[in-house]
Amino acid sequence: MSKLKSIKWKHYVNYILVGIAAVVFTALSFAGELNSSTLVLLEKVTIAVMLAVSLSLVVGFLGELSLGHAGFMCVGAYLGGKAAVLLQPSLGEWPALVISLLVGGAVAAVFGVIIGLPALRLRGDYLAIVTLAFGEIVRTVFMNADEDLFGGTLGLSTPRFDKHYLFIIAFVLVLLCLWVSQNIIRSKHGRAITAIRDNEIAAKATGINVTKYKLVVFTVSSFFAGIAGVLYSYSNTTVQSDVFDYNYSIAILVMVVLGGMGNLTGSIIAATVIISAQVFLQTGLTGDLAVLQNVVYALITIVVVIYNNAPSLKGFRDKYNLGNLVKKFRKPDPASVHDDEAKWDRVPTKIDMDEVLSTDIQPSSPFTPDKPDKGAN
Repeated sequence: MSKLKSIKWKHYVNYILVGIAAVVFTALSFAGELNSSTLVLLEKVTIAVMLAVSLSLVVGFLGELSLGHAGFMCVGAYLGGKAAVLLQPSLGEWPALVISLLVGGAVAAVFGVIIGLPALRLRGDYLAIVTLAFGEIVRTVFMNADEDLFGGTLGLSTPRFDKHYLFIIAFVLVLLCLWVSQNIIRSKHGRAITAIRDNEIAAKATGINVTKYKLVVFTVSSFFAGIAGVLYSYSNTTVQSDVFDYNYSIAILVMVVLGGMGNLTGSIIAATVIISAQVFLQTGLTGDLAVLQNVVYALITIVVVIYNNAPSLKGFRDKYNLGNLVKKFRKPDPASVHDDEAKWDRVPTKIDMDEVLSTDIQPSSPFTPDKPDKGAN
């Protein structure tokens, strides 16, 4: 029991959430309880989670605004899909999938290095413009490529992987993405990355290689975006460049922002909720009501943003957030003091601090100091 209490469970929350979801849905799939639309939804959710977590490394932890995440996904989708088309007839489905994932992720990472070397010397809006331009250039190149190579405007025809297994593979890759991301952030390199986010000038002054760390984060993020693109190609029979426009990059950024900057758990939840809401709106609002899909989605997004950022709701958020609700069911241990946020009233003690600080002196009574004992120095 002592070993279980010493474990920092908050470091494993993401693994537990994703692992439980993977086990539950896998069991339901093998039992034949999941229909085709639910399997497709799981594929979309896992791809979105991987994109949100990988972009959170750049936007949330590094503090740089990137609007070209869909461009790296596009590279992975086209090149990984092309590798699948060429390799699957001779190697089979599973070996072709593994090689395609490696090809799509590696090429996207190479593009991340090529774009990152000059672009990461920029900051703020300038970096956002460069990454946005990269995404549009990549999309346009694939759209205007030779039809025999990448399908042209009609898109690249790719093999569809079995729905009963693809979402399981996607869950495993999400766990891999989380493992890499969390191990980077919780290491000394992660502290250097967050130092760059907080104050780049101070980070340079302490000897941190700012360019190196920016490039590493950008490359890792691009790698997993490329893998997400390969999964997208396997979940569709056709890869079209129109899907990877700047609106897609904005949609991924919205997931990161709504989940909380630098909050991987929030990114996972936000990506799941947003994709599920989009699918439910598309299936629920049909016919004449189809024109309201984007309106309802926009209203939901506005309400969530206002709730997360409105100063007047800060007290309500602090009182009813998940962390405080969990603490109500836990008995505080006076022997262990965690993050007290430099406030004495946050330190758990057996005696109320108000009682410790109270005195018997009345404001109206005069204060007379005690006389020293005779012979005292």
